Amino acid sequence: MKKFLFLSLLVSIFAFNACKDDDSATKDPSYHIHIETPDSADKAIGEALQIKVNFEDQNGGIVHHVNVRIYNKDTNTEIYNKPTTAHVHSSKAYLFEDTLPLTEGGTWVLEAMVWGEEDGTFEVMESVEFKVN
Repeated sequence: MKKFLFLSLLVSIFAFNACKDDDSATKDPSYHIHIETPDSADKAIGEALQIKVNFEDQNGGIVHHVNVRIYNKDTNTEIYNKPTTAHVHSSKAYLFEDTLPLTEGGTWVLEAMVWGEEDGTFEVMESVEFKVN
């Protein structure tokens, strides 16, 4: 009977330890967006707008999906929406760069978004507003 109790105790200890959270398990993403350009300074029609946005997971995981769009603040008219495929699946960080010719005046918003493997999960958005004269 003592052997049976001892064996039960060993199995219980093993089962308890097997169910503990593993410290090396993957953490949820902690996404962050750095909009390097454009800034909020006024721009001029005819300029080439430099777009540079860094997306990163501060926990060192995968950047799954990104989107950068530019729209008119007053009319919601969208003039830019990239990348064509949002799923970038990049390790730790993803740098998005592009150039857009400015052909129309107004108040514009560049909106950058990053999210996890499933739509809407761990979503983070940053924006910058600028005027084109």
